[in-house]
Amino acid sequence: MNLAEIASTCDTLVLEGPDGVGKSTLADRLSRQHGFTVVHSPRTPDHLDLTSRYRAILDGTGRIIFDRCFISELVYGPLYRGRSRITWSQAIDLAETVIARSGLLVHLTADPNEIRRRLLQRDGEAAGLEEITALVTGYQRAFSTLGDYTKVLTVDAATLEFPPAG
Repeated sequence: MNLAEIASTCDTLVLEGPDGVGKSTLADRLSRQHGFTVVHSPRTPDHLDLTSRYRAILDGTGRIIFDRCFISELVYGPLYRGRSRITWSQAIDLAETVIARSGLLVHLTADPNEIRRRLLQRDGEAAGLEEITALVTGYQRAFSTLGDYTKVLTVDAATLEFPPAG
């Protein structure tokens, strides 16, 4: 079963992975095919409570695709700020809520060289290979831990066949 077929059975999808791995492209295409509302989660200001923000969205109705969300805080927070603004207990609780909402956590990954190439192509600039490798490793660790508590689908974005546009 491919990701588009899996998406047809879910009410909630969480697409996570490093910048440049294809989250937004996939979210856009799956939303048009399957009627999801895309929730893009840029960095939340420090004064806002992350757990409450995501809990409120998950308590809503309708089909939702998160284009980045609470899992990114577990990866980017420690790398860039020295700490995460959510605890593992909170992250596990949110992940279990996603699953209870007929959802799935999707870990998009790729070789760091491929991610860097995509970022350069998209933005004209990219973080260094060491930094991208640290992000890929951070996501692998985060999803390995979350996988002990909930369903996780890991997809190599370099081999992912995106659903057709339109």
